[in-house]
Amino acid sequence: MSGLLNVLVIVAIIALVVVRQVKPQRLASEGKRWWLLPAVLGFMAVREPGLIDNAHPTGSAALLAVGVVLGLLTGAGWAWTMRIWTDEDGQVWSAGRWVTAVAWVLGAGLRFGLYGIAVLVGVHLGTQATMLTVAATLLARTGTLMWRAQQLRPTYRVAAGG
Repeated sequence: MSGLLNVLVIVAIIALVVVRQVKPQRLASEGKRWWLLPAVLGFMAVREPGLIDNAHPTGSAALLAVGVVLGLLTGAGWAWTMRIWTDEDGQVWSAGRWVTAVAWVLGAGLRFGLYGIAVLVGVHLGTQATMLTVAATLLARTGTLMWRAQQLRPTYRVAAGG
């Protein structure tokens, strides 16, 4: 996949997720494949050569690892700042708040800072590295939200009329 197409995919997915977070959304049940989109992005990132800069493999791998860890932390922070509640039917809902936007902007700032460090040390971080970081962010965000949703649901069943 070309670099331009990778950028378009990344921007489209981020836009979709950010737009959806500002309005209340019912969280899918535990049986849904919440991990599928991050898995597809991760696969797209690692399937082509260029994830690691061949001229600087150690530095590139280290910056990639830091980027993925920052993505995981950003995603978890993003999920922890979201409002989550149950309605009268027991359905779990979530919505972003202003602090969610702050967490997202800080995470993006850290990612840009990482790219700045890469430029300063002469390491090329391509779109595949960004895609892998976005995959890690979405995996941590959705996984944390699903975990939080499970904490709101009762773990027992009460028999009717008894």
